[in-house]
Amino acid sequence: MVVGELAHERDLVIIGGGPGGYHAAIRAAQLGKNVTLIEKDQLGGVCLNKGCIPSKVLAHGAERLAAARQDENLGIHAASLDFEIGQLLNYKNQVVKQLRDGVEGLCKANKVELIKGNAFFLSEDKIGVESEDHYEVYRFSEAIIATGGMPVKLSGLPDGNRHVLDIWSISDLAEIPEHLIIFGDDYIALEIAMAFQSFGSEVTLVLKEEDFQFDASINRELNRILKKSGISVVKAQTLKKVLSGGNVTVDLSGPKGMKTVQGSHFFYSMGVQPKLENLGVNRLGIKLTEKGFISIDHTGRTSIANIFAIGDVTEGPQLAIKAIKQGKTAAETICGRKSENDFTFIPHVARTRPPIAYAGLTEKQAAEQGYAVGVGEFSLAANGFASILGKKEGLAKIVFDKESDLLLGVHLIGNGAVELISQGIQALEMAAREEDIKFPSYPHPSMNEALLEAAEAFKGEAIHSIPKKQKVKV
Repeated sequence: MVVGELAHERDLVIIGGGPGGYHAAIRAAQLGKNVTLIEKDQLGGVCLNKGCIPSKVLAHGAERLAAARQDENLGIHAASLDFEIGQLLNYKNQVVKQLRDGVEGLCKANKVELIKGNAFFLSEDKIGVESEDHYEVYRFSEAIIATGGMPVKLSGLPDGNRHVLDIWSISDLAEIPEHLIIFGDDYIALEIAMAFQSFGSEVTLVLKEEDFQFDASINRELNRILKKSGISVVKAQTLKKVLSGGNVTVDLSGPKGMKTVQGSHFFYSMGVQPKLENLGVNRLGIKLTEKGFISIDHTGRTSIANIFAIGDVTEGPQLAIKAIKQGKTAAETICGRKSENDFTFIPHVARTRPPIAYAGLTEKQAAEQGYAVGVGEFSLAANGFASILGKKEGLAKIVFDKESDLLLGVHLIGNGAVELISQGIQALEMAAREEDIKFPSYPHPSMNEALLEAAEAFKGEAIHSIPKKQKVKV
């Protein structure tokens, strides 16, 4: 076929079937658009097939294994406790397939046209799609780019070595490393560290920075928990070299000079870069940011009015929740609704043991922005329901402006943190003040009470916290 000889007419074309892409497709279909969704690999994208879901299965397996070891405290005795990582991987594959089939069923139920192939722009209103030896051209009214991202690669690593793993390959590892060396300080690195420690691996976690990127109080508690669990943390290190033969040798450089760590496997998590190669955005002249992401406005619109971009091809947190929100916003804008993105209070979550969740400003960030900062902090060791569960590690911290009592940030580490952060986000979005957090009745006993007592601690009124000693001037 000669390009341009025949083009199939379409209303809305979405390139990429990840969480942002398929949410956009279904929302646009709900609003009356005829939608064509093009995916060259598998529906659900990286999140479902290689990232979010597989890694959370590992985290869940680790949590269940750790819980089983504590069941004797409840009088539950097991004759033996064995763990087979191969069976966990089979479960992961089942979950992924079930969810992927569900996405396909939802798309078909909403009459979204699904096309498998590699799509690329030919002009501002036309794309080509290749699938094996088949080629078609489509003319569109609007398009959404949702091609996602791929792991940032560390230079100088040995290629094709099964002992060197990135964020896509780690969830397929069918053996338990004797000693897993991890380079990275994001939520993925933390989740993998705690999961494989629970599975029986010795774990060394290497940070590029001087500490984790959480609020200072969360960092202190997290470092304590990591030390207690036996995970070695090496901070402020530059990765110099990774050698892999039968084992892995990692050369590091830090404030105290060179350091060498030897292990059986090496895993690194350095973020995601936009997947734009061969898409044709340069041919169209779509504006990019300095870091190579597609530049968009608050609706997801690019520098070409009828083309939108969502997810990891755009700047901002590299999270599926960002892509999902952007996808819905882009679809609604295309369909004539007033909609926009604002990620000021986007939640950040780590499915660690215990989990971490936060939204809004840290204490340090609030001070840097000029607020008169006040905080309320409550330890889960004093929470009744945490005692029942035997999960007393962690804390709740709330950041306020002392002059107005305005809520600025919510930071949680402990059992139930991921679920509880939604209450904090809603309060942040509604510009809540201290009294708005303290006034409602909270279920008892529950982890929710930790948020109440953190708010009460802001002015020294938490019931289950020992009063701090007051310095008296003479």
